[in-house]
Order: sequence, then C-alpha cells, then structure tokens
Amino acid sequence: MTTIHNLGFPRIGARRELKFALESYWKGAFSRDELTALGAQLRKQHWQNQAGLDLVPVGDFSFYDQVLDMSFLLGNLPERVQGFHGDALDNYFRVARGRSAKGTEEHSACCGGVAAGEMTKWFDTNYHYIVPEFTAPTQFKLDASRLLAQLAEAKAQGVRPKPVIVGPVTYLAIGKAKDDSNKLALLERLLPVYAELLEILAKQGVEWVQIDEPILVTELDADWQHAFNTAYHQLKAARVKILLATYFGQLQENAYLAANLPVAGLHVDVINDRDGVQPLINLLPAHKVLSLGVINGRNIWKTDLTAVLDWVEPLAQRLEARLWIAPSCSLLHVPVDLNSEQKLDVEVKSWLAFALQKLDELKLLGRALNEGRAAVEAELAANKAALDARRASPRVHNPAVQAAVARISSDLGRRESAYAKRAPKQSALLNLPVYPTTTIGSFPQTAEIRHARSEFKAGRLDHPGYQAAMRAEIERSVREQEKLGLDVLVHGEAERNDMVEYFGEQLEGYAFSQFGWVQSYGSRCVKPPILFGDISRPKAMTLEWITYAQSLTDKPMKGMLTGPVTILNWSFVRDDQPRSVSCKQLALAIRDEVLDLEKAGVRIIQIDEAALREGMPLLKAHWKEYLDWAVECFRITANGVRDETQIHTHMCYSEFNDIIASISEMDADVITIETSRSDMELLDAFKNFQYPNEIGPGVYDIHSPNIPTQEHIVQLMKKAAERIPTDRLWVNPDCGLKTRQWPEVIAALANMVSAAKALRASAS
Repeated sequence: MTTIHNLGFPRIGARRELKFALESYWKGAFSRDELTALGAQLRKQHWQNQAGLDLVPVGDFSFYDQVLDMSFLLGNLPERVQGFHGDALDNYFRVARGRSAKGTEEHSACCGGVAAGEMTKWFDTNYHYIVPEFTAPTQFKLDASRLLAQLAEAKAQGVRPKPVIVGPVTYLAIGKAKDDSNKLALLERLLPVYAELLEILAKQGVEWVQIDEPILVTELDADWQHAFNTAYHQLKAARVKILLATYFGQLQENAYLAANLPVAGLHVDVINDRDGVQPLINLLPAHKVLSLGVINGRNIWKTDLTAVLDWVEPLAQRLEARLWIAPSCSLLHVPVDLNSEQKLDVEVKSWLAFALQKLDELKLLGRALNEGRAAVEAELAANKAALDARRASPRVHNPAVQAAVARISSDLGRRESAYAKRAPKQSALLNLPVYPTTTIGSFPQTAEIRHARSEFKAGRLDHPGYQAAMRAEIERSVREQEKLGLDVLVHGEAERNDMVEYFGEQLEGYAFSQFGWVQSYGSRCVKPPILFGDISRPKAMTLEWITYAQSLTDKPMKGMLTGPVTILNWSFVRDDQPRSVSCKQLALAIRDEVLDLEKAGVRIIQIDEAALREGMPLLKAHWKEYLDWAVECFRITANGVRDETQIHTHMCYSEFNDIIASISEMDADVITIETSRSDMELLDAFKNFQYPNEIGPGVYDIHSPNIPTQEHIVQLMKKAAERIPTDRLWVNPDCGLKTRQWPEVIAALANMVSAAKALRASAS
C-alpha cells in the first residue's frame, strides 16, 4: 500500500484569521489567551482538513515563522533579547519584529524596541524567514514546549502525527555568523539537542519525524557534505524513524549522499527533479522509503493525474510499500481553499487547485495506486476534461503578443548613452542636493483607502467618487512629503491594492482571486494574481495618478512601476510555456507604460525588481540562463527612454555578492536596496565590484514598528559612505510604507530628512 502524507499546511487560515489576530494582539486589542486559543482553533481545523492522510504534519503551524520557531526550540536567542521580562512569546515577537504586544512593552524599559532579526527569502520562494544568528560562543538548549503542546493537541484529536522540524545542517546553512566564526563548528554543540528532541518524541509515541533539509538541493562543498554524514550518523540511534525531506530543486551531485544517509526515508521534489528519480532509486538502499512530491506545492494549476499515474504506477510496483506520495513541498506557498472563490472567472477556476484541492488530488492518486484506476475513473475523466479545456482555450494564446516577442532585438534593451554620460544630464535637470532623500513608493494604506476600495468594488461607490477619494489620499501624501522636506516625492500608491495585483488587473492574460492569500512573513499576506495567458497592455495603467500627483508640486515626482521579473515571480505563473517567454511579454507591456510616463514629462521612473534575486535557480549552474533573460527583460522595460530620464529600481532582502555583475548589467541609474538590518554589510558587494551607478541603502526598517533616530540613520549612512562615494548615495527607507501607520511614518521620515541635512552639513 502506498502511503499518502503532507509536508505542511498553510497556517494563516482561509480568511487570514491568524493575520488579524496577530495584528490585534500587537496593538493590545487581543489578549494572550485569545491569540493562543485562535492558534489552537486553526490547528484543529487544519488537521481536520487533512483527514484521510496516513500521516499529518505537526509543528508546521507558527505564530510568525517556522525557522524562528526552530531557533527558540534550540534555545538560540540573540543576546539582545536575553534577560528581557515576559515569557517566550514576548521575546519571540521581539526577535521577529522588534517588539512584542503593546500591553507587554508599554511599562517596561524595552518599550523602545530592539533590533528585529534579519529577514531573507526562504530559498527561491516569496516567503521570508527570520535568519538565525550565530557567534563563536553560541550554545544550544532544548525548549520543545511549543512542539510538544501541538503534538498533544494532535494526538487528542486522533491525528496520526508526523512532527516537522528544520534539519541541523540546513539550520546552520541558512543562518548568519555575526562574527568571523565558522558556522559548521557549531554542529558538534547542536546535534545533542536534536538527539534529545528525537528521544523525547520517541517517548511520546511518535513513529516518524520529518526533518527538512532543503539545503541538499544546492551545491555543497566537501565540508557541508561531511556535515550531513556527521549529523545523521550521530542521529541514527534515535528511536524514531526519520523522513529526510528535500524540496524546491534537484539533488544532482548530492543524490548519492542523500540516498545513503542513515535515515528511514527520503522525500524528493518530483516537480523539479523528475528525471533524477530513477537514478535515485538505483542508489537507494532496499529498506528505505522513497517519498515522491508529485503534486506542485507552489503553484495552483490542477495536476495531470493520469500523467502522474502513468509515471508512478511502475514505481509503485517496484517499491511497493516503500513508496509514499505527497505534495512537492509544504502547502504554505498556496492559498487554502478554491471553494471560497465565488467571483473568480469560472473558466479559469476550473483549471485550478488550492491547498485543500491538492490534498483531494493526493488522496485520489492514493486510491488509484492502492485500489486501481477503476476506483476513481470518473474523477480522472473530469480532471482530463479540465486540462483539455485549458489547453484548447483561445483565451490562453494571443498570436499578436507571440509575434511581438518574436520581434524583440537587442536594440530594445540599450540606453542611448552609458551612465557616465547620462548622469550629468540628469543632475542638471533634477538639481538635487547631495544625499537626496526619497521613499520607495507606497504610503500607509489607511482604513479610509481600504473602505473606498471596498465600496467601489461592491458597486456602492461610483467611479468619480472613487477617483475623488484616491486623489484626496494622493494629495495628502504629497503635502506630507513636502512638509517633511523630501527631495524626490512619490504619489503614495493609494489606488494600488498590491504592487503586482494592481498591474495584473489591467493586463490581458491575468485572473484574480478573492481569498487566494499566501503568507509572505508574519502577518503579511499577499494575493498573487494568476497569469494564465499571453500578456498585453490595453491602455495606460498609472499615467492618470502620477500626472495628477505631479500637478500638485514643483518637486520631482517618481513614476512607480513594478518590473516584469517581479510581476512574474510574485504571480502564480502559467506552466505551459517557459517562464522567460511570459517575462518578455510582461517586459513589452511595462515598456509601453514607461514610455507613456516619459512622454507625460515624468523625469524619474522607478521600476521595482524586488524579486529578481528570488527567482534564481537554487543550483548555481543554472543561474546564468535565468539572469540572462531576467536582466534582458528589465532592460527591455527600462531602456527605451532618453538620457535625461532617470531610471530607478528597488530590490528587497538579497545577498548581492554573487549577482552584482548582473545588477550592474541592468544599468539602472539608481538602485535602492534593503540594508538596515544588515548594518550596511550588503554594500560590501557594491564596493568590491566598484559599482558605478547611484545607490540608496535603506536606513529605516519598515518591517518593524520601531522608529529610527536621526543619530542611528547618520551612523548607517556614514558606514555606507565608507563603501560608496557620497555623491552617489541616496537616503531612503528599506521598502514601501504601506503596512505602517502615518504617525510612525512621519516620525521616521522626519528623522531621515534631518539625518540627510546633518550629513550634508558635515560634508560641506
């Protein structure tokens, strides 16, 4: 019999219940008991949703981030939160976001907050995790209370549990040494804590434990490969069975290592590594379970169930009970329930599967393998009909768009002049001071904005009324920026529900959900649009709002666009053509918008590529192919303008050392990056490369409610000036400000402007 199981379930709730509970708790409007009760209620519902599986994940639920959970389970707390008052949940939120709940902090010495943990992307997904921090003296001490409490809940509800934890090698690999120490030197101290945990779980009657080691799908040098052998040979004495889970990529040169580690089972991502399965089976010891991730845990298209069975049935005959099937990875990366969608385009909806529907597909495959295809004949026929309808739909293919992509030449991506010649022209036109100040684009999405948008979508507010409401908010943003004394203004993006969805709604080839929310980090959720067909731009998308904003002020107003690579990477992308082709279609559409803005007199245009780094393949051998077409798409979008038009781009949390040459090839006049949590260390890549263009290193961590002081910003910019010449530095926040509140934004930006003035005075 084939075992069916899941690697993880979305934790935010079908209606984002966790998001709203967390934000209420942080504001002091929700009690600790209410928050923990809501968590228990969600876990119960999620386990019920997974009824019918042979093994169900436990420990995948988190109040903020599973990697941060692992840090607390291992007793690895940053020194800056050790010794603070309150319980573990208070310190947990301090590390996550700089402070805990309002009521916890307001009467304590730490009410000003602490530095939040650094965030970065979880491999090549849009999920952010809190980076573990290490120093040479780091010690580990087990605190399994959270996991054991969830395990007890699951057992009480009749769940056959499979606890899920991050593996020791991956945990060290994705963390950051805060000194010059070698992270691998900590493995010797870390493994006894893992062994202690596995023994405790064994005493609780646990049979299987899922240990996630996704770092196995990246290139590993000899030291890290040896670390895997060291770790799992030391843990093989555990009285539980270990399922070692890999996902997001291909094992390739690590296949022999993974196959021969002393664990009871191995999970591989068949969506990304189907060709590697047969060779892996040949390497696998005869006693070891092989779990195949046959359903895409990261995209929302229906699975071709017949094709999966055609491929898996021979493996099931060969492996028999040693074959398990599951989604490719945790379902954290997809929305919860397609049945919640009552307004989604009916035709497109028939092509989709969200988390619950993916579990139904998994159960159906399990029945077919265990009982024969005849047991699910009707379901297979319905699945085939839906897939055939999608392939034949005239809405998917647009010959005119395909012809435009075929006509793309290198001339489309070439600026008139090199940066050295463009920069003086832009400087003369803009006349900005040294250390010019700006923001990344968005301002707070107030209750009034959300209400107006909701009323407009519901038909209770007409179009002129909605325009008037948005114009009022744009004017507010402009006036506040003028009062603050910012040098380059933005219109605030009041009209935009999301930096990707807003554009997708105005492009042909996209569809949209109501409740297709996915967790990005903590309480932050995104609703990726669904890219189902060839992309075109019927009309201008931002021109009206930007030109209105520019009419309100004499200061330069940035046109704000999202770049093609980010729109691609933050969408649910069609799986029936190469991603590069979809990206080129997007590039042509956004290029038209750039040229319209320039014609309207917009002198600065920001094209955000926040997710360029995120879309890179995990194997370095595949990077060049991706970066070649990603950079080409940005250049197609940006480089049709005159020398005098200044092109900005923005990138979110990234490590830039290994892609700095490609960033330079993008040839943006100004790049803004998130650096506040890294203490400007990310600028080392630009210094070492001798990056020639202008840079705005973020000095205000917008993911935390803490307000940076003028002194702190000055200190950060002085560190930046040690790496980048002052005449090429901008001063700006880390990212957009839509998730913050106006009072904290005004206070933080006032300090930022004051810091810039102080820096100018000291430089003169």
